[in-house]
Amino acid sequence: MPDALHVAKTGLNAQQQRMTVISNNLANVNTVGFKRDRANFETLLYQNFRDSGSQTSQSTTSPTGLAIGTGVRIVSSEKLYNQGNIINTDNSLDMTVDGPGFFQVLTPGGQVAYTRAGNFTKNAQGQVVTANGYPLEPAINIPANATSISISKDGIVSVSTPGSTKLDQVGQVELATFPNTAGLKPIGESFALATPSSGDPTVGAPGSNGAGKLIQGALESSNVNVVEELVSMIETQRAYEVNSKAISAVDGMMKFLTQNI
Repeated sequence: MPDALHVAKTGLNAQQQRMTVISNNLANVNTVGFKRDRANFETLLYQNFRDSGSQTSQSTTSPTGLAIGTGVRIVSSEKLYNQGNIINTDNSLDMTVDGPGFFQVLTPGGQVAYTRAGNFTKNAQGQVVTANGYPLEPAINIPANATSISISKDGIVSVSTPGSTKLDQVGQVELATFPNTAGLKPIGESFALATPSSGDPTVGAPGSNGAGKLIQGALESSNVNVVEELVSMIETQRAYEVNSKAISAVDGMMKFLTQNI
């Protein structure tokens, strides 16, 4: 009986963690560039009481074994990097990646972080930065007298200035791609860091080395499907209730034994 209680308890813990993953997805449904997480489960160790093929007599063997599972756990939460919807904003410093690739941002700690959120702006010095003031890498500076900003599909940033009849190039947006994007480590603020599992980044102009092209004046919305998440939430709730009923049933069986034996 205590074994059944333990197994049901692992089910409660796993479903509660899955509900946390789903809740985080729903909470970020309007977060620019957010990628939904998926909880992956695996079984815990099995107790093998009899192996398949074991001798049942001198001339016969067992066609099946006897193995009882000890529960379940969440083995990983995987980021799903499928493309979100592209929303036009007409803001000249808003950018989205149509295809694979990440913007590079220099964090205050000196690390290069990677993001799909392209809602950039400029600071008092004219440098292109994130909403939190972290500079885009490589750095791009917009002149104070610029009257318009143009960003090409391959990441070339040009501006027009008074008295000039042509566009002046002021920088180049570069994108990073990874062999295994699911191996990136999310750290919050819509950023992720490279890990040994993700592999080393390949950095280049948009449209090269397998990277997508840039679209100016647009943002990539979250790839969370609200209906899908709500269905997963109901499924998780039902699974949690079933595991709770299993604990209640085992408790009733133990109470019966205590009162009648």
